[in-house]
Amino acid sequence: MEPNRTILCIDDEEPAARLRRMVLESAGYNVLTALSGKAGIQEFKAHPIDAVVVDYWMADMNGLAVAREIKRLSRGTPVIILSAYTPLLDEAVGLADEWIRKGEEGPDYLLGKIEQLLSKRKVN
Repeated sequence: MEPNRTILCIDDEEPAARLRRMVLESAGYNVLTALSGKAGIQEFKAHPIDAVVVDYWMADMNGLAVAREIKRLSRGTPVIILSAYTPLLDEAVGLADEWIRKGEEGPDYLLGKIEQLLSKRKVN
């Protein structure tokens, strides 16, 4: 992993955001968190972000709406949507670079997907 990669985690459930932050920081990432979709977009605009991990179901705006805005602002920034819901919504195709079902995969799976997406981005 390259040093100083920054991941933005957006989740309106503070314990989930805190847990993801700990996992990502222990892997060497800089981590910013936001507790709403709107706050996440503000963080994205205010800081250089290498990848975004966003919860699908949030009160103010869902993960697809957040992904749509992130891709509008920076098409190349990888977005991973976490959700307890399946199957993948047609609307998510082309917005999310990855769709991970909560509870089925552990932290190592998320870390691996982030690394894959960041290395792919570097090549492109």
